Amino acid sequence: MSVARGTTPPGAAGEEQAALWVRGMFGRVARRYDLLNHLLSFQLDRYWRARTARRLDAILRPPEARVLDLCCGTGDLMFTLAQRRGGRVYGADFSHPMLVEARRKTGRHEALVFEADALRLPLADASFDLITVAFGLRNFANYRRGLEELRRVLRPGGALAVLEFSRPPNALFARFYDLYSRQILPRIGGLISGASDAYKYLPESVGKFPGAEDLAGEMRAAGYVGVEFERLSCGIVALHIGRT
Repeated sequence: MSVARGTTPPGAAGEEQAALWVRGMFGRVARRYDLLNHLLSFQLDRYWRARTARRLDAILRPPEARVLDLCCGTGDLMFTLAQRRGGRVYGADFSHPMLVEARRKTGRHEALVFEADALRLPLADASFDLITVAFGLRNFANYRRGLEELRRVLRPGGALAVLEFSRPPNALFARFYDLYSRQILPRIGGLISGASDAYKYLPESVGKFPGAEDLAGEMRAAGYVGVEFERLSCGIVALHIGRT
């Protein structure tokens, strides 16, 4: 299949408008974001983050390693990584309200957060050993440019880990999941958050995002090597890891 270039929110014409829409959408849901993540995933989001941290253990452990959780949102993966690492993890997001929520939790963890656009990071070349992106890559206005920008920031031999929604390979389960994500999830998410457009966008963005095999191909095309992926929870989520 052909791979979409980047996210296409409703009414957005071009990458700049897409980015503005996504930033505004996350700002509207920031205060209820954690609650809805746990509720709508039936707490599976906690398992996905823990699994990601375990897979990255060898990279996290060295005390000299520099780790960045990009699109960190309210910081749940960042804090999971920091706890397993036993040391500092950096976090970045382009939604200020999300970072406000993340900073509320930093007192319990060793983390440093800052505001930044993933397509134009204010970071030097080769400055991190590991970059993680959890449920953020599909919101990039340009997937390939984003992957290339992250590779620029990674040191030689560094790793990128992408935890993202995907499409279940089992056709029967995929139909059930599609019903839940397109009919039930938007209603609950919209009711609790007060931003129904955000939770209509979620299943639409997943449907337009590259499947697991295609995302692996996109990462290879952007210069990553040794790319591998693991499907989680019957394939509704996939964890991709690639090296520079």
